[in-house]
Amino acid sequence: MIHSLRFRLLMAFALVILVAVGAIYLFVSHASVVEIGRFGERSEQARFGRLAFELNRYYHDHGDWEGIQPYVEQWGSLYGRRIILTDSSGLVVADSQKELLGQQYFPDTPGMRFPPPPEGGPGTPGMNSPSPPEGDSVGTLYMSPEPSAVFPSPLSLSQAVSHYLLWGALLAAAVAFLITYFLSRRISAPVKALTVAARQMGQGDLSQRVLSKDKGELGELAQAFNTMAENLERGEFLRRNMIADIAHELRTPLSNLKGYLEAMTDGVIKPGSGTIRSLDEEANLLSRMVDDLQELSLAEAGELKLDCQIQDITKLLKQTVAVRQTQAAAKGVSLSADLPRKLPRVKIDTHRINQVLLNLIDNAITHTPKGGIITITARKLDQWLEISVEDTGEGISAKDLPNVFERFYRVDKSRARATGGAGLGLAIAKSLLEAHGGKIEVRSEEGKGSRFSFTLPVAP
Repeated sequence: MIHSLRFRLLMAFALVILVAVGAIYLFVSHASVVEIGRFGERSEQARFGRLAFELNRYYHDHGDWEGIQPYVEQWGSLYGRRIILTDSSGLVVADSQKELLGQQYFPDTPGMRFPPPPEGGPGTPGMNSPSPPEGDSVGTLYMSPEPSAVFPSPLSLSQAVSHYLLWGALLAAAVAFLITYFLSRRISAPVKALTVAARQMGQGDLSQRVLSKDKGELGELAQAFNTMAENLERGEFLRRNMIADIAHELRTPLSNLKGYLEAMTDGVIKPGSGTIRSLDEEANLLSRMVDDLQELSLAEAGELKLDCQIQDITKLLKQTVAVRQTQAAAKGVSLSADLPRKLPRVKIDTHRINQVLLNLIDNAITHTPKGGIITITARKLDQWLEISVEDTGEGISAKDLPNVFERFYRVDKSRARATGGAGLGLAIAKSLLEAHGGKIEVRSEEGKGSRFSFTLPVAP
């Protein structure tokens, strides 16, 4: 569980969420404490200033502090603070709680002292106003720092804000955890499906496929997995067919050899020159098939040795066409080469490319009826030389077209070995061309002929 992708995704998302929520909580909490403190200071200054203004105006209007007690009680109730006012000698003239009236009051904390009002009008001291020299004041104002329920202190406000921020952060983290849980489950589900399908494929079930509607990387991974599974299933199908075809192809000449030998042993057939010739043909057929299989396996493994030299392929094309002219004429098929005056030189193994050309021409002759036309053409395409063998024969059906280069694959399953071959020629041609750095492809329409073309890199 700890090593699962889902758990790691959940932990990674959770860590990011906790760091983000924690950082936001710390910064917002600190900023709120600072701003609430500043607001409290400004509010306190404004409150103290208004109270001082009222007291200063009262003294200006009345000339003394007589009758100020009701006002101080009212202000104390309004602001939720204990307010004490002393005269110039330190005698309490007003107390919002009526406990120190008429007593001397000299607290440790400084108060706000009121200078005598000027003749032009009342003074308006403020929180930051300098205190007048001793003996010049008409009174001192003291206000307790304890907050009321109406006006809570900045500390209590910041604590309340931090409390709500903490609950909000916890709620956001909880919601984020839930979202992360479902997201991690959704993200890991295709991976889990891929794991299960891969495990089933490892046990031999190549029919496994993964259904995914995701259009991102996971969807591409699922699609790649399905493509791989299809190729493996198709490869396994072809492998089984190949084994069956090899057994079938080897069984027939071996049966013929065994039959001839048994007949000669029993005296049914005399070991004459005709019998020996038939045995030699069957042995040669077996030898060619084994050689073809060995050549194909070497080419597919990348171990086929090539003797490549820079050659003029025009000469090779003309010689190959000349070699097969007699065979084509015997069937009543026209074979010709339509080549430009000059073709670029290519670096090839002449024997191997001649083998490819002979195979393509032989196939064209085999599948082209009397009166048909086979044309060999060549042209330069950028840094490639394209050579094609086109016929007007029977063509290849659309369902058989993707498999024509597979080993032991024959379009007409009913063809005898003499006409259809073992189905290795095109597979060998494909491997030989890929060993040269080229490729081969086919275009065909049933009943209208086929066009096999291959490319070779132009020599530098």
